[in-house]
Amino acid sequence: MKATILRTALLGLVSAPCLAQADNLQLYGRLNLGLEAVRVHGGEAGTRLSNYRSVFGVRGSEELADGLRVLFQVEGTLSPDTGAGAVAARDTRVGIQGRWGTLFAGNWTTPYNGATAGLDPFYPTTAGYMSIIGNGSAASANNVSDTSSFDRRQQNSLHYWTSAWRGVSLRLAHGFNEESPPNGARPSLRSGALVFEKGPLYATLAHERHRAYRGPGLNDRATKLGAAWQFGPMRVAAVAEQLHYETAGGDLERRAYYVSLTRQFGAHALKLGVARARDGKGFTREQVGFVRAGSGTGAVHATLGYDYALSKRTTVFAFYTHLDNDARGVVDFAINGVTTPVGSTARGAALGLRHAF
Repeated sequence: MKATILRTALLGLVSAPCLAQADNLQLYGRLNLGLEAVRVHGGEAGTRLSNYRSVFGVRGSEELADGLRVLFQVEGTLSPDTGAGAVAARDTRVGIQGRWGTLFAGNWTTPYNGATAGLDPFYPTTAGYMSIIGNGSAASANNVSDTSSFDRRQQNSLHYWTSAWRGVSLRLAHGFNEESPPNGARPSLRSGALVFEKGPLYATLAHERHRAYRGPGLNDRATKLGAAWQFGPMRVAAVAEQLHYETAGGDLERRAYYVSLTRQFGAHALKLGVARARDGKGFTREQVGFVRAGSGTGAVHATLGYDYALSKRTTVFAFYTHLDNDARGVVDFAINGVTTPVGSTARGAALGLRHAF
């Protein structure tokens, strides 16, 4: 009862003008925090409180004529460990929806990113597959920031999502060139994902292209396949990815794979995720994110976790994560990184609480 009164009061304070216009308005959020013990072979060790991308937002819609609907959302970052945050730094948009699909603009997760993020049961924590799949994580980026990462939320982007037809849908996005780097490049982004979702099966093919991120005439691209199958209380998922960067010293490529298994036992859940990065290929000496060329540049990131649902909205969780670089590998945790020396191993154990409202 008290929670209902508080939510009503907050809605009245922050969105009273919208209530008169919107057909529905939702105040929502996620508080996701963990106590971690981390250790790096040949590097740092310690205990820390880590935020796993907690959020606070408001979203809603308004009915128009002819079956059209206006959609809006403002989602901000929230750091329970430090008190920091930004009002619209996460998925924020305004758009229109009809029988033909959804068209919107804003700062939003790319189709490439969103196509497989849900296949990782540890996304978005220190244990997330973004250490390898996508080559790092860009929480909110433009065409000149976090240029190595394909796991990104793109500023100044326009998105179109088709309506589903027999389980098939298409999502497209364009990140506009609004930056002018000193090298004279005109960088931009294009991203797309074809998705099939019906019953227990999920499958996707996604591709993204970064134009002139590394300089004029140099383009990067990524392609991945993802699939998941739900067997009653068990879910199995897999991802295969190919990254290709064009650098001034030549091309750089890397393949990577990820598999996950989630098994539900009532309020209990066991989770396993394993990512493997192959050696980078190419003659360039340039390192792009965590990718470099040559033998011994791969890595394995494996995590075992446990969840216990205290309620529909509150979960206690624990995980142990192990990131093992090959002799010349430089992969680090994509979120809450620990600065891994070349060829090092990083370990982390976490106990946390996640609450959604």
